Amino acid sequence: MTTIGTKIDETGTLIRDGGAFYLRRDMGGRYELELHRTPVDLVEKRVRLVGTLVGDDLVNADGVSPVSKPARGGSRPLGCYTLPESGE
Repeated sequence: MTTIGTKIDETGTLIRDGGAFYLRRDMGGRYELELHRTPVDLVEKRVRLVGTLVGDDLVNADGVSPVSKPARGGSRPLGCYTLPESGE
């Protein structure tokens, strides 16, 4: 179990259940979120959560942002290119 006060930086899917928001964690399980703003445009989308654990599976969110999809054909970040090796 993670200790209260631990900084959280995880990805998952933002879900809404009743009046509460949760992060369905990529690592399994879920966190209930204390949010400073309501990110309704991100519900049911993959997001990155940054915040602080303040209770059992309860995170005070400093930020929730969309996770960009990996570049087609690979898992490199967008804008990251591999240069071909020189034959010389």
